[in-house]
Amino acid sequence: MNPRLYARDLTLAYEERVISKDLDVAIPDRSFTVIVGANACGKSTLLRALSRMLKPAHGTTYLDGKAITSLPSKEVARRLGLLPQTPIAPDGITVADLVARGRYPHQRLLRQWSRDDERIVAEAMAATGVAELADRFVDELSGGQRQRVWIAMALAQQTKILLLDEPITFLDIAYQVDVLDLCADLHEEQGYTLAAVLHDLNLACRYASHLIAMREGRIVAQGPPAEIVTADLVHDVFGLRCDIVVDPQTGTPMVVPLHRRHRRPASGPALTKPLTRTGGS
Repeated sequence: MNPRLYARDLTLAYEERVISKDLDVAIPDRSFTVIVGANACGKSTLLRALSRMLKPAHGTTYLDGKAITSLPSKEVARRLGLLPQTPIAPDGITVADLVARGRYPHQRLLRQWSRDDERIVAEAMAATGVAELADRFVDELSGGQRQRVWIAMALAQQTKILLLDEPITFLDIAYQVDVLDLCADLHEEQGYTLAAVLHDLNLACRYASHLIAMREGRIVAQGPPAEIVTADLVHDVFGLRCDIVVDPQTGTPMVVPLHRRHRRPASGPALTKPLTRTGGS
């Protein structure tokens, strides 16, 4: 059976600039899927297509067995939550008011704000650890706190699929781990399906149950990190020569770049001393 969210034969482009062609991708149900790859390889573009933020030039994204473009916007929002790369909160909005906007897809002409909405918003703030910030203005918060608030808003939508585009970019390492711990709890303890774009391969390996590696708009490997992350894959995807060791905390793959002296012949500055020829042409 197909998972709830998948895509077939995607061609993704911005006007005439093609980013990806012939992409087939599936987000396993109840997985924490992380998309990795070098800058400008098409990671965020793929996530935008999966969320219906970008219409494919060719091919189809499917949500619950139906073409996602055939579903009304509110219906998509009731099934799938999205945290974009740089979300912007309205000026002067409080945490509670921003999280409450996650209930918008559930509002109808004959169903306005209810006690259930109030309860769901409170539960979303409690689950993300921002309940005590309810009356604070969002623009007063730290980066890590703001990310938790945006995730709370997504939780208030009551979807079981969350897409997160670079959710830890620009955060200090402690906040990065804090946000990813929250995502892991949603995945492991509450059965959420998450798909995220991350730049840090070691954090991706530590948290992901399913990894998608991209290069130049193509998917070159996908599967559990322990099965697909090798030194050859890292060199192929990132152009980095490395060793793969076992993370002592989690047992997951950990990338250790080779010392610069060992990397220079392949990618460093040219040697100043000419090589001595030993024969041959």
